[in-house]
Amino acid sequence: MPQIVQKAGLPGNKTIPALSYFLSFLAVKLVGTERYAHMGEHAFDSGLGLFAGLNVLPKCTAMSTYSYGLDSSELLNLQRTFVKQVNKLSLIDKSVINLDFHTIPHFGDESVLQKHWAGARNKRMKGALTLIAQDAASKLILYTAADIHRNEADDQVLSFLKYWQSIQRRIEPTFVFDFRFTTYANLSALNQRGIKFITLRRRGKRLVQSVDKLGPWKRINIPHAKRKFSNPLVHESHIEIKDYEGFLRQLIMRGNGHEKPVFLISNDFDSPIELVAGNYSRRWRVENAISEAVKFFNLNALSSPILVKVHFDVIMTMIADTLYSMLAKKLRGFEDCDAPKIYRHFIKGRGKIISKNGKLNVIFPKRAHNPILRAVPWHRLPSAISWLKDVNLNLTFS
Repeated sequence: MPQIVQKAGLPGNKTIPALSYFLSFLAVKLVGTERYAHMGEHAFDSGLGLFAGLNVLPKCTAMSTYSYGLDSSELLNLQRTFVKQVNKLSLIDKSVINLDFHTIPHFGDESVLQKHWAGARNKRMKGALTLIAQDAASKLILYTAADIHRNEADDQVLSFLKYWQSIQRRIEPTFVFDFRFTTYANLSALNQRGIKFITLRRRGKRLVQSVDKLGPWKRINIPHAKRKFSNPLVHESHIEIKDYEGFLRQLIMRGNGHEKPVFLISNDFDSPIELVAGNYSRRWRVENAISEAVKFFNLNALSSPILVKVHFDVIMTMIADTLYSMLAKKLRGFEDCDAPKIYRHFIKGRGKIISKNGKLNVIFPKRAHNPILRAVPWHRLPSAISWLKDVNLNLTFS
């Protein structure tokens, strides 16, 4: 983290360095604080203060002022530097990337914020339209962009492509997104750049009625343990669409739990039907990631007296989610658990912290999940905390 903050060029001051500000925001995210206005609850928590390299966390006004002092270039540098480190640690698969929009309610200046569709509330409301890109295999968030205007939304897929190629140049992933995500003209631009995609075709009444006349149909199996309709019928064809140069592969699926057939389109002509259909069916993972960010990391709770820059909050959510995933991978039997469960079983609770003679001893009380923590190979992990003058960390279980 110290190297990431330094490379990103985040600002600081003599009283509170950049790393301490960053870790203060991260601490609030990791413990699931509902609103930044509730930071006063941690005002006398010396443990969180020590985590940030301070005696206590900064006050709410200082945190809000700091977040709004960050410009878009600093936020992009922070995000790029962090994702490059995630890529370096081989935490992501990078073959399939899910893309989706999410509206974060934000009651700020009406002249700046626009109204967008909020699916969770089933209505249009004022907020910050946010793009979230997720690695399909690891379910980690790779990219965010906030406060997107309506006239900018269609071209966000090309902006993400430019960002992703600056991080990973040799691997060309498959983009998976909903039909409202971008235009057919942009699909054509992706195809010309050699990027594969899977999305839905806009279906009208005539298109749905024409399905009954089609044939032949092939029954396929989409392997997924919890999928109820795993054996749909599929009709495959090659089609042409307005504003798209060339042919597209179309897969029409019936018997997949929906009343109307689903029209999948892709420029991937080589992959098996089961793989194309399965990759799109797992697009719900990005929706689950957004749901978790809203419920545990409180992504939608920005309408408090203490305002924080939306994009900075989204990036901190991405970082906190990745750290929880890294911890889960080290806990036997909990490798695939989400952040709320890891927090409830391993993070939340009391403990004793003793800092003396360059050593930091954390004493865990008796808990049911202590044997799992003991089984982690701590001797293989760094014991010195670099931002606390390389103090040695020692974990003791009662």
